[in-house]
Amino acid sequence: MVKKILLGIVICIFFLVVGILISIPLVNNYEASLVSKELAKIPLPPETQFVEAVYKAGKLVGNGNGMQYFGAILIKSELPLYEIDEYYLQYRKNDWSYIVEKQSGSEIKEVEHGKLEFNEIHDVNIIDTYYIVYSWGESDFPLADLDIRGH
Repeated sequence: MVKKILLGIVICIFFLVVGILISIPLVNNYEASLVSKELAKIPLPPETQFVEAVYKAGKLVGNGNGMQYFGAILIKSELPLYEIDEYYLQYRKNDWSYIVEKQSGSEIKEVEHGKLEFNEIHDVNIIDTYYIVYSWGESDFPLADLDIRGH
């Protein structure tokens, strides 16, 4: 009887640890998705169309350890870069939010480690009308650094 109880306790602890380890990447992905959703909620500048939103969590740039949260939207506009950047300046909270750059091709170059790309860029002849608006996010999740992707 005691062996069955101990086995039950060991099995419960095993599933608890596995459950926690599985949930950590899911929570980190959710945190990154919030960065992308925040970008997508902002009204677009005039003469601009929303194309796509993407996000990623992990060690995305630089060296060392730690989770990073990246969110981006792809927009299509006939406006010049400086006008779009000026528009998003009113929403910028810090040096790492609402950054606007021209997007050439589907690959997102701001993410150095791993691959992140837009799926909706089709016509390379008009690529100069696409812009990426991106932000780096933060999280208060206390177990975030237990995600292997942050190392």
